[in-house]
Amino acid sequence: MNTRVLDGEIISTRLDDARAYDGVRTRRIMAFLIDYLIIGLLLIPFGVLVFLLGLLTFGLGWSLFGVLAPAVALLYVWCTLGGRNQATTGMRIMRIRLDRLDGRPVDGLLAVVHTVLFWAGNVVLTPLVLLVSLFADRKRTLHDLLLGTVVTRDDR
Repeated sequence: MNTRVLDGEIISTRLDDARAYDGVRTRRIMAFLIDYLIIGLLLIPFGVLVFLLGLLTFGLGWSLFGVLAPAVALLYVWCTLGGRNQATTGMRIMRIRLDRLDGRPVDGLLAVVHTVLFWAGNVVLTPLVLLVSLFADRKRTLHDLLLGTVVTRDDR
């Protein structure tokens, strides 16, 4: 990856290339749908584990069903988006990735915060989260702007 230094910060020249943002909005939506299908499938074995735990604890373990979906989703995001490829499985299929504008790699914590801000933003400001991408530079969404991240195509 080519980089340059600007005001003491390392900036990727790949992030400056307008071609890296072609079709990113559509690809993000498709990646989201793929990822939540995967998370839905992951809920099956985790649900079986919680059910068995509930049997072992005389029903106390079944209280975990209340947090199962968010916990599985955040674990999935931590391991994929916060991993080496900086992309969830859906993002990898759609050939996009999350990059930090400061050039550092995305870690698990930033990945989880990115996801939590996305969902919190959708609860509070439903249309604004995605509408921002129509006007922001690099097709960034509201949570991208807040965290200094950008989604780019990894095939360009």
